[in-house]
Amino acid sequence: MKVLWITSHADTLNSIRPEAETLIGLARRGLECDIMTQGDSVYRDAMEAAGIRVIDFVTRNKFGRRDVAVIRRHLVEGRHDIVHLFNNKAIANGVRAARGLPVRVITYRGQTGNVHRYDPICWLTHLNPRIDRVICVAEAVRRDMARRRLDPASCVTVYKGHDLAWYSDQPTDLYAEFGIAPDAFVVGLVANYRPRKGIDVLIESTRHLPHGAPIHLLLVGAGMDDPRLARVIASSPFRDRIHRTGFRADACTIIAACDCAVLPSLKREGLPKTVIEAMAYGVPPVVTDTGGSPELVAHGESGLVVPTGDAAMLAGAIRRLYEDPEGACTMGDNARRRIDEKFNIQETIERTLAVYQDALGSRGQSIGP
Repeated sequence: MKVLWITSHADTLNSIRPEAETLIGLARRGLECDIMTQGDSVYRDAMEAAGIRVIDFVTRNKFGRRDVAVIRRHLVEGRHDIVHLFNNKAIANGVRAARGLPVRVITYRGQTGNVHRYDPICWLTHLNPRIDRVICVAEAVRRDMARRRLDPASCVTVYKGHDLAWYSDQPTDLYAEFGIAPDAFVVGLVANYRPRKGIDVLIESTRHLPHGAPIHLLLVGAGMDDPRLARVIASSPFRDRIHRTGFRADACTIIAACDCAVLPSLKREGLPKTVIEAMAYGVPPVVTDTGGSPELVAHGESGLVVPTGDAAMLAGAIRRLYEDPEGACTMGDNARRRIDEKFNIQETIERTLAVYQDALGSRGQSIGP
């Protein structure tokens, strides 16, 4: 089986690692793998060592004639069985490039929402009937896509897998870095400041926390200097215990030093990487019941799940962990074990291979590496 991936590896090592390791795993299972991505990808050496051909090319326009021509030339010359498309530009151009060719088109969907049948652009991307399978990062994403595509059975769930060995770095010293006292209870959040991430709800939740408690909020992500957020923080009784770091490439080691990790998203979540990273470091998470977050967290066992937009319930979950450090520690241990058992990279490799085999087999093609 010969596969062409079209993606972007412009992000940090931790961001692209699950994807790159999946491709490496497929190559080790016997597939002949090519990948179109940045030539300076931090994973280039590792991929080439696994026998993967790295093509230095990134789609630049959503509907670019040159992009389509380049992809089509590689599909024709490479005689690929599968083309796997990972972002909107890759999908828009890859579907057009595959027109009339005997190649199965697989796409990736990483979040719920924002795909509509009344939007003609969506019929050129995620809803295009030329797409054979849509690999969804969570069951919630699969259900959402299945409601929108003409062929609901084309949508399948494959969790993005991880390996606990990737998360062995020393946690950040919060006192040295941010001046947070060692005996403080630190609530960490990693997200860019966007309305749908619910950061304002987290700030609002401080009104429901015991005011004298040594609870600190540590907000990690781009956009935290937004004046709107500054005004929300200024109105909080915990204003002096809310710390904003801005974007940090070492966000996962910062969250590893926290006592709990919170992601109070309001909508459009997939399988949040920041929650996975916290769980892999043994930090108990508090998430809202949107997207794939409730699939990650077994409520009361490996973390806590609260309703979206409910500041009082969010505060109650934080307070529960603060007041029961032993129970919080147990949840953290269970969270780490859950990532290892339910969201591991080997399972992702095998399930991805199964999707490829099914896509080929359903049209009478030979299957297997």
